[in-house]
Amino acid sequence: MPRINVIIPAYNEEQSIAKVLQAIPAGFVEEVIVVNNNSSDRTAKVAAAAGATVLEEPTPGYGNACLKGIAYATAKPITTRPDIIVFLDGDFSDYPEEMPQLVQPIMEGRAEMVIGSRALGNRGAGAMLPQQIFGNWLATSLLRLFYGARFTDLGPFRAIKLDTLLALSMRDRTYGWTVEMQAKAARKMISYTEVPVTYRKRIGTSKVSGTVKGTVMAGYKIILTIFKYL
Repeated sequence: MPRINVIIPAYNEEQSIAKVLQAIPAGFVEEVIVVNNNSSDRTAKVAAAAGATVLEEPTPGYGNACLKGIAYATAKPITTRPDIIVFLDGDFSDYPEEMPQLVQPIMEGRAEMVIGSRALGNRGAGAMLPQQIFGNWLATSLLRLFYGARFTDLGPFRAIKLDTLLALSMRDRTYGWTVEMQAKAARKMISYTEVPVTYRKRIGTSKVSGTVKGTVMAGYKIILTIFKYL
């Protein structure tokens, strides 16, 4: 079995983070890393009580939190460094129990990166807002047009080999993180695939799509990132 670490960026997810951690298949991953991204609630305490390793990243930004988790995993001794990193949101919208299906293409040597596609899977009522659906369609259409990449989603539930992830030299610190990974993977001709995942309405209000400002800023950054790496 490859060593698998899970990185969960979390900002004010006190109500959901324990549910996420409890749903991760027992014995399947070596370590779960929750990166507390400047939360003002009890996210860090709840995550620690549920058995996660908790890191603090005081600078807001999804990418900042992911980079913090990657730096921690990479700094481990070679004998304990993970082979695969799984990224998962802390709002309980994804189904962590689907993690074995997500990493299977990597474990079978069929891909280096796997995106959990909400577009190919089952979405609960209200799980994705109209602006999210449109934004995903636009971004994946641009990736296909300019990079020849056949993605259907920018889903946050994803798995990637650690060595491959490091080779991508990820830089984005905010909303462009997911699309940067996919654009760079396409540009570097890294093998990838998608698997259908189930998606439900998140606990609490989205910090991005739940506000007009967040929606506009995320959309702008995603499109900017796509053109940045052409």
